[in-house]
Amino acid sequence: MIELNVILGENEYPLKIKEKIVTEAQSFFNQMDSDMDKGWQMSKSWVENPSQFQRCQIAADRLFTSIHLNKKETAIMMAAYIINQMPEVKVIDIDISGNMEETSFS
Repeated sequence: MIELNVILGENEYPLKIKEKIVTEAQSFFNQMDSDMDKGWQMSKSWVENPSQFQRCQIAADRLFTSIHLNKKETAIMMAAYIINQMPEVKVIDIDISGNMEETSFS
């Protein structure tokens, strides 16, 4: 079990992600990467070819939306994508002001 702490402003959400999801969802992650290969609107700027870090910021933004809309399965998949890309991450501090480029990982 991989534990992540997601920070949304004043609130913290502990997430537990099964390692099996991270290892077995590669086709889902590949589809996400394929979508992002076409470029992505990151807050106010268009990013032609998002870096690995930016892709994790995009996934974190989708994680925020999933938590907000109570879509648990999508939230878990977004967190699993981030773990897959950045296995050392334990904390995701998601910017809630609308600037996904301020989201940080530690």
